[in-house]
Amino acid sequence: MRSALAITLAITMSTAGAAVWAENAPAAAPAPAAAAAPAPAPVATKAKCDNPNALGVERVVQIDTTGGPGFGFEHFKAYDFLRDKEIVLTFDDGPWPGNTPAVLKALADQCTKALFFPIGKHAGWHPEILKQVAAAGHTIGSHTWSHKDLSKLTPEEAKNEIEMGIAAVSIALGNQPVGPFFRFPALRHPPEMVKYLGERNVGIFSTDMDSFDFKLRKPEQVIKSVMAKLEKHGKGIILMHDFQHATAEAAPELFKQLKAGGYKVVQVVGKTPIEPQKEYVAIVLKEMGGGLDEARPMSSVIQTIQGN
Repeated sequence: MRSALAITLAITMSTAGAAVWAENAPAAAPAPAAAAAPAPAPVATKAKCDNPNALGVERVVQIDTTGGPGFGFEHFKAYDFLRDKEIVLTFDDGPWPGNTPAVLKALADQCTKALFFPIGKHAGWHPEILKQVAAAGHTIGSHTWSHKDLSKLTPEEAKNEIEMGIAAVSIALGNQPVGPFFRFPALRHPPEMVKYLGERNVGIFSTDMDSFDFKLRKPEQVIKSVMAKLEKHGKGIILMHDFQHATAEAAPELFKQLKAGGYKVVQVVGKTPIEPQKEYVAIVLKEMGGGLDEARPMSSVIQTIQGN
């Protein structure tokens, strides 16, 4: 059911090259300053790929998120933009030390791209890692401030979670606009918040297949989960978590198996980035103590010099 109604999918071919939820996700993060001039959506570049057998990027799809279209057949049926054997790699709940960098390396080794949904607090704790995600050319959306189940909150509380998450990600990226994509924690979509995101022109990502990697503790289990579901569905948006250590360990072998299975990666980018709202920038800055945008990365301030 490919439609071009509420959404424009500007599809460009790209030769290989560039272009989830943790049950016990920790908390604590910084805050953003007023958004700068809108940054253009990431565009696939034909960077040299040193891996002749790389998974690569088959296509780059640009989405016009006006009105808040939804994607992922678990909740939304209107836009089936993937062809047979095409996949979108998505990662939730980062950035997180060790795990996110490992996922980034695996993606880079395969010259491929993904869509990340960071938690606001995590972005505030580790802005240097989120900047690495952006520098590698991946798409970055948002995943609330503290990963609360929005279906259990009042509309005002849920709105605060959404907007603080966007603001925190913006600040962590150096006060830049954020990709216009959002994923609900636990994939629970309160109707009022679906409507609100539509008013904010933010696209909503559900999934076609959930790896359930937050329940799995071994990398081979993550790989088996993803490949089995892909074999059944043939294509789709895959939900994983760069917060999960098993997923970080699984990524290199998983990507090799995806390539061997003939699957092709589609990178998703937004047509128009979303600006954080100033009042929420101020709230996040106050929550995190301010000064995040001026702080040095924690790794350059604090180092372990003895012990593990």
